[in-house]
Amino acid sequence: MKVLLSHPAGNQNVRAMLDALTRADLLARFATTVAADHQSAMVRLMPAGMRREWLRRRFDVPRDQLLQHRWRELTRVACGMLGFRSALRHEAGFASGDAVFQDFDRFVAGSLRSVHAREPLGAVYAYEDSALHTFRRAKTLGIRRVYDLPIAYWELGRKLMREESERLPQWAATLGGGLLDSSEKRDRKTQELAEADLVVVASQFVRDSLPTSAAHKACVMSPFGTPPRWNGGWSDAALDRSRPLRVLFAGQMGQRKGLGDLMQAMNLLKSENIELIALGSPMADPAFYQSQYAGLKHERSRPHGEVLELMRSCDVFCLPSIVEGRALVMQEAMSQGLPVVITPNTGGADLVIEGRTGFLVPIRSPEKIAEKLAWLNQHRPELVAMKEQAAHHAAGYSWKAYGDTVVGAIRDLMVPAGAATQSH
Repeated sequence: MKVLLSHPAGNQNVRAMLDALTRADLLARFATTVAADHQSAMVRLMPAGMRREWLRRRFDVPRDQLLQHRWRELTRVACGMLGFRSALRHEAGFASGDAVFQDFDRFVAGSLRSVHAREPLGAVYAYEDSALHTFRRAKTLGIRRVYDLPIAYWELGRKLMREESERLPQWAATLGGGLLDSSEKRDRKTQELAEADLVVVASQFVRDSLPTSAAHKACVMSPFGTPPRWNGGWSDAALDRSRPLRVLFAGQMGQRKGLGDLMQAMNLLKSENIELIALGSPMADPAFYQSQYAGLKHERSRPHGEVLELMRSCDVFCLPSIVEGRALVMQEAMSQGLPVVITPNTGGADLVIEGRTGFLVPIRSPEKIAEKLAWLNQHRPELVAMKEQAAHHAAGYSWKAYGDTVVGAIRDLMVPAGAATQSH
């Protein structure tokens, strides 16, 4: 019995699951919207920038194991390039992300019977917002359902975001789509979880967010892996006290990730020699960010290698998020020698060995953020020593371990009850 893995786009953790299922000889099919073929003539004719973006959708999966449902996703990409914003409108747009996910989910559900007939499936593995139709069809076929929840369960996320919109109303427009989700979309999320046999989470924060109605469900927690650590030696530039301590924030520039709290903290640190660099996509006009903290230095998104280079030019990474799943960028920063100042809600509490790899601060606490950043600025030799400890600790999390842990739970799920009893 094998597994059909489905995801509309594919990201680092999806790729790790693909690798793990392949190593275990459990992968039956990988379903996605678009999988780039690097050997096609079309790719060779593309301009370099377009080719690079297209090949980000390449997967190391044999073509006969791929199921693709391209057209709605390609329409979404085209509408974005052509500026057809109405087609992309949250939930309502024909080519919105939600429309892509639901259409893809229906496609996978419609493919299950034929795949199962050719190669018996023990489980389907699907992700939040693209699992409901797949799970319902799988249930009728006697196939187990694995549900990957990449962020805190919607009930907690919505509660925290509503509180933020009241606490910091000037940041409300940056809180993202969760607050705007319709009751129909929220109901789909609830039903997806209800249909699942096994829930996969990457952090204790996500695990703790599950409702009491899911308390009886099997759940496996497996932290994400860390990218390869930098081996080019650590900069001691921070020892120069005339140079500002460089604090890096990375991600969507909104209050879900706590940027408002970080900016308030920076306003409390005017007597310290510290600068804030924000890498990511703005969610408001530049004037808004300048009104919140005039000293902000914004760095636009860039290729991954250049992101890592920017990280190495900084001294500490700060992500005071209100709601996450497990922000992979934390481990990326640590792999480049940056201690972290983060909240438990980033999903990365286990990354912090207090005072050695960084500091854990409560959510909604600019004063605590300022306190830790001031300490790092005033203890620069200790900060430089923390670089190696941060990189070493983060290196203990591997993508292989992430995938193998989840595969072990899937194997247990697929063992028939009678066989499990006999094995004992």
